Amino acid sequence: MKFLLLLAGATLALTPALAQQAPTPAGDVPADFAYPITARDYVRREVMIPMRDGTKLFTVIIIPKGATNAPILLTRTPYNAKGRANRVENSPNMASLLPQADEPFVRAGYIRVFQDIRGKYGSEGDYVVTRPVVGPLNPTKVDHTTDAYDTIDWLVNKANLPETNGRVGMLGSSYEGLTVVMALLNPHSALKVAAPESPMIDGWMGDDWFHYGAFRLANIAWLGKQTGFKGAGSERVSGIYDDYEQFRRVGSAGAWAEQSGYANLPYWQRMVKHPAYDGFWQGQALDKLIAANPSNVPTMWEQGLFDQEDMYGAIHTWEALKEKGKAGSNFLVMGPWRHSQANYDGSSLGDFKWNGDTATQWREEYLFPFFDQYLRDDRPAFTPPQALIYNTGANHWDKLGQWPLACETGCAAPLRPVYLAADGGLAFEKGAVGGDSYVSDPAKPVPHLPRPVNFGDGRWGAWLVSDQRSVDGRTDVMTYQTAPLTQAMRVSGAPFADIYAKTTGTDGDFVVKVIDVYPDDYPNEPKKGGYQLAISQDIFRGRYRDSFENPSPIPANKVQRYRFRLPTVNHVFQPGHRMMVQVQSTQFPLYDRNPQKYVSNIFLAKPEDYQKATVTLVRGGAQASAVWLPVVATDQPQAQ
Repeated sequence: MKFLLLLAGATLALTPALAQQAPTPAGDVPADFAYPITARDYVRREVMIPMRDGTKLFTVIIIPKGATNAPILLTRTPYNAKGRANRVENSPNMASLLPQADEPFVRAGYIRVFQDIRGKYGSEGDYVVTRPVVGPLNPTKVDHTTDAYDTIDWLVNKANLPETNGRVGMLGSSYEGLTVVMALLNPHSALKVAAPESPMIDGWMGDDWFHYGAFRLANIAWLGKQTGFKGAGSERVSGIYDDYEQFRRVGSAGAWAEQSGYANLPYWQRMVKHPAYDGFWQGQALDKLIAANPSNVPTMWEQGLFDQEDMYGAIHTWEALKEKGKAGSNFLVMGPWRHSQANYDGSSLGDFKWNGDTATQWREEYLFPFFDQYLRDDRPAFTPPQALIYNTGANHWDKLGQWPLACETGCAAPLRPVYLAADGGLAFEKGAVGGDSYVSDPAKPVPHLPRPVNFGDGRWGAWLVSDQRSVDGRTDVMTYQTAPLTQAMRVSGAPFADIYAKTTGTDGDFVVKVIDVYPDDYPNEPKKGGYQLAISQDIFRGRYRDSFENPSPIPANKVQRYRFRLPTVNHVFQPGHRMMVQVQSTQFPLYDRNPQKYVSNIFLAKPEDYQKATVTLVRGGAQASAVWLPVVATDQPQAQ
C-alpha cells in the first residue's frame, strides 16, 4: 500500500511537466501555417480578374521584387495557371519557379502572368473546347478575344498592378498558342508583340483532330482528360497496353467512345456530327479569320518541322498574312523540334543531334530581343529574318529573306516533279505507263511505329523522325527510290503529293512520305547506316478528293487523282544518300482506319463495313503519280 501511495505521488509530481507536452485542443495542424517567403526574389499574387460578363478568371502574377516600370509577359492556358508558374515547387528563385523558356525574360525583370481560361481550374464560367469567336458558332458575347482584351486592360491599370509599364507581350504553345492568335483578332492597344507557338489553327485540315479528314486517334484520350473534369483529369485505363490492338479490336472511333464513356462528352458529340470540313470547322479556322482581320501587332509564328501535334497552323497563318501584305510585321520560325520543344532543350530529337541547343538559341537570340524592343524603353532595334528555318540535312539554321524558296506560283523556283517509276524506281522524268498494286487490309493496318504501340511509351514526341525501315518491305507499303545521289540536292518549301490511283473499294486513304535514305555505310554514326528519315509525310482521306465539305464515294476501279500538300521542309539530301517515296493506305493507330467501303460517317462505321481493297498506283503517261518537290540551289543567300 505504501508503495502504491508513493507511485501516485510521483505521478502527480510529473503532471505539470507532462501537461506542457499534451496536444493542443485543435490538434497539430495550425490553420494559418506557411513557410517564410522573405528569401524569395519575387512577389506572387493570385487574383480573380473580372471579364465584361462578370465572370472572374484566376490569374497568377509573378513580380520581380522591387520591380518598377516593368513589362508583362502573358500566357492564357487551359493547363493550370498555378502549376505553370511553379516549375520548381515554391522555389525562392523566380527563374526556377517559372518555365525554362522564361529565363531570358526573368533576367530582364519582366512581370510574368499565367491565367486559367474560363471554365478551367481556378476560373469561373463554362469551358468550351477551343471556344469559337463570337458569332454563328458562339452566340454569347465573350470569347478568347474579349477575355484577352479584358485581362490586358486590367493588368495595365496601375491601380491593379502598379509595377507595370503598361506594355504586354503574349506567347504560348499549342492551345495556349490559340489564345494568343485569338487575342490578335482584336488586340488591346497595350498588346505590343506576340508569339503563337505551334498554335491550334485548323483542327480539321491539319492540327490536332484531323489531317485532310483522317481522324487522329492519338489525341482522343486528351478529350476525356480535358473536358471530363474542371481541374486535373485522368485518362481512361483500357487494360490493353498495345494501343494498336486496343483500337483495332474495338473498331471505329465511335465504338471506342461508346465503350470508354467519351460518347457522353458534349464536344465529342459535336465532333461526330461534323466529320467533313463544313461550317463548324471552317468557322473556327483561325488562319482565315486572321487573314480577314489582320492586326498590326508584330508577331513571330513558330512551329516545329517535326511537330506531331500542330504542324499546320503557324505556317499557313503566316502565309495567309504574307498574301495580305503583312510580311513586314510577321515572321516565321521553324526549328527541328517536336511539339512545343521550342520551350525546352532543342539539342536533339530521337536519334538526331542538332548543332547545339537550337531551342535555346532561338529563344535567346531571336525571340527575346524581338519582344524586348517593343516592351522596354531604349532597347536595340531588332528585325529577325523573314524566315528562320533549320536545315535538317545540312544541320544549321538558315536565315532567309524570302520563303518559300520554291512553290507553285510566285517563287523564284517552281516545284519539280519526281515520278514513281517501274521496279521501285524514282525519277525526274516520266517512265513507261504502268501500275503497282497492293492490298490494303483494315484488319492488318500499317503501324506508325513498331509494335507494341502505346501512346504513353515515350516515343510519341519523336515518332516523326523514326526509322521508316520498320514498314519498308511490307506488301501494303509501296516503296520507290532513286540511285545514290552524286551531288547534294536541296528542297525548301512544301512538297505536293500528286497520286493517280484506282481502288476496288469505294473509299480509301493515301499516306505519302518523302524520305532521306542514309548510305549503308555511315561511319560517323554506324547505327544510322541505311536509316530512312521521313522529312515530310501526311495522310489524305480519298472521299474528299473533289471537295472537303462534300465527300463522295470513290468510283470503284476507276483512276482518280489525289493531290495534297505535304508539310514544309528545308533539307539537303547529301551525296551518297537516296531519295525515297513511300505510299500506303493506313498509318495506325495514329489515324483511324478507313473502312474502304463508303459510309456516310466513318466515326460510326460498323465492323462489317471494313473490307480489303486492292489499290493500284498509276505510273507514266498522262496520269503519272509523282511528288512535286521544292528543289532549289543548295547555296542560298542568308538574310543579314
